[in-house]
Amino acid sequence: MNDTVLLTTPFSSHASATEVIDGVDLTGRRAVVTGGASGIGAETVRALATAGAEVTIATRHPESAEPLVRELAPVDGAGGVRVEALDLADLASVDAFARAWRGPLDILVANAGIMALPTRTLTPGGWEMQLATNYLGHFALATGLHTALRDAGSARIVVVSSGAHLAVPFDFDDPHFEQRPYDPWAAYGQSKSADVLFAVGARRLAADGITANALNPGYILTRLQRHLDDDTMRAFGVMDSEGNLTPLPYYKSPAQGAATSVLLAASPLLKGVTGRYFEDNQEARTVPADEDQPSGGVAAHALDPQAADRLWEYATGALRAA
Repeated sequence: MNDTVLLTTPFSSHASATEVIDGVDLTGRRAVVTGGASGIGAETVRALATAGAEVTIATRHPESAEPLVRELAPVDGAGGVRVEALDLADLASVDAFARAWRGPLDILVANAGIMALPTRTLTPGGWEMQLATNYLGHFALATGLHTALRDAGSARIVVVSSGAHLAVPFDFDDPHFEQRPYDPWAAYGQSKSADVLFAVGARRLAADGITANALNPGYILTRLQRHLDDDTMRAFGVMDSEGNLTPLPYYKSPAQGAATSVLLAASPLLKGVTGRYFEDNQEARTVPADEDQPSGGVAAHALDPQAADRLWEYATGALRAA
């Protein structure tokens, strides 16, 4: 359980990424944003670059990021933006990206993700695809870039999780659904619990000046929903009978959804803060295990330091075996 005083900020739940970074100068800082070509990833790139950071967009399809690169190139005061190929589900791709990196890295935003794959899909290494992409690929990337992060002196890792983690602890006995029936949402929720545990386990990096925090960006319509069929989208109330997307009143725009990521990546309010979980631009309360249907917060199972250490060792072993 989190027994520290919760960190609060002056920013509202629907503040934009531009608002939370207003007045912050990132000139000379270097950032990597996975999945930075679209959705909240693109808005994260826009905010960091406009504040002066040199940003690398890491994406499976580099050509998809070129419009954003062209958009930001003429912006006065913006840092340079470049694109590199990265497939988080392919550990060889992750290793190649990390090995090719030169110089310090101040900010790593683990933003890319997939959600609710309809059928159980495994990577060549035998990992369930959502867990491999959302968690293991980012873990491998961060550990592969450890020297670069250390050399920055005060680097930050930002892990985009989800409120879906609340209902699904990490299943150490059957993480890849080899024994239990595969469920798309259970697999997604488990991967997002793993993301929070990653941030908690990263306390071991604090001695190198590296902090890590996780977040829930909120409800936003992006390409993350691409694996959901129309009937599911209608059941969620976000698609009309003609197939048009219809965000609900509490949904955020991508720029608002990126705000908490940018807050954790760049705000001086987060200096030295590590191992915590944020939503709506505030640190979230811890939800007790016996609370029914929580509407927000972070599950106690995702903040468990013993589970975080166990998962860290499990992932480290997987990388050694790869």
